[in-house]
Amino acid sequence: MPMPQIEISAMTFGPFGVGRHDGKAVMVPGAVAGDKLEVEIVSERRDYAVAKIREVVSASADRRVAPCPYLPRCGGCDWQHIDYSAQVRFKGEVVARELGYTLGLEIDPVGLVEPAPAEFGYRSRIRLRVGAKGVLGFYEAGSNTIVEIDSCMVAEAGIRMPLHLARSLGKRVEEIEVVRDNAREVQVAHLKKPVSDEDLRRAQNVLEADSEIAGIVLRAGTSRATVGNTAISIELEPELSIDVDADLFSQVNRAQNQKLVASVMEMAAIHESSPVLDLFCGAGNFSLPASRRGARVTGVDDDAGAIAAAARNAERLKFRAAQFIAMKASATADFLHRARYRPEVIILDPPRTGALDLMEPIVKLRAPGVIYVSCDVTTLARDLRVLAGAGYKINRVRGFDFFPNTHHVEIAVHALLT
Repeated sequence: MPMPQIEISAMTFGPFGVGRHDGKAVMVPGAVAGDKLEVEIVSERRDYAVAKIREVVSASADRRVAPCPYLPRCGGCDWQHIDYSAQVRFKGEVVARELGYTLGLEIDPVGLVEPAPAEFGYRSRIRLRVGAKGVLGFYEAGSNTIVEIDSCMVAEAGIRMPLHLARSLGKRVEEIEVVRDNAREVQVAHLKKPVSDEDLRRAQNVLEADSEIAGIVLRAGTSRATVGNTAISIELEPELSIDVDADLFSQVNRAQNQKLVASVMEMAAIHESSPVLDLFCGAGNFSLPASRRGARVTGVDDDAGAIAAAARNAERLKFRAAQFIAMKASATADFLHRARYRPEVIILDPPRTGALDLMEPIVKLRAPGVIYVSCDVTTLARDLRVLAGAGYKINRVRGFDFFPNTHHVEIAVHALLT
């Protein structure tokens, strides 16, 4: 039976290009908009099919040979086969299409996404799977097989493979993160069982044997222990840096994060004593720059460690008007509504799953401005539809390519109450 040929018309928010065959959308991993492909259909749904490439009949002008020697087996960089300038253009088109369709807007995709200063060497932290005999790598695309690697092209130049720690901890460790700032390296081991005295002894031995490691964090669920100095410094904007534990969430692309922080502060238009509510505030990525501008910030996050870090940094920086609360954001929003709290600006940066349960409490607060930061355009569009239905108008959309060579993009949307 002859294989169908399709033309790829667009990229999707994922590893797929999309074309059409027999009136149905066909999703093809590894495709590039502009490709003409011979494909094999591997699964079908009512509205679409998934296919794999059998032959590139005619390659898109935006297709390239992926520079990484571990591709296509490694599942990490699903867009590395696309020229970088085209990656940025495609991300703008995906964001404009998804938000436009859901919200009924016309969004110009040209220039919508800010390109990264560098498409390689940008990650300040990488998280490696640990296999048998201390093998380190990433999962193969679509499987749990580890692709062993010696280095990663998207990691900062100073990030090294944590072979000594992986082999020392042996079968007890599942993953190891390597985190760097300008001065130090911290390794974070995620264990299968609670941290033991033997784990600590082995980590201490690794630390003493390697002068380039400043500290090691051992984690297993709520079990946590440290050896050495496990703090890293993150510059949020010029002359504003925070110190956080390496195992707390922080953006991997520090240069792009500074651009994002600057954009969010511009959207917020903060003035002296502005009441600002920062939901999912983490260690203060937006709260502390807002406090620096004189805002009365209330930061909320359910990660007690991140809240403690934010509070410590606020105290060190003498930001007296900032307060931080360890509580689920939805519970806090309900509480603040009952207390008749009226922020001028709400900032939220939820996880990839979005904040649908939080949108109704946010609407009740009737803040004049809401800034929603997201790394998932689908859940972002879904949640913004709730705001739009409650009288908010989208004022500005900006994208930032935090993750070159992948389909992911960071998006900031400013909505105003009309």
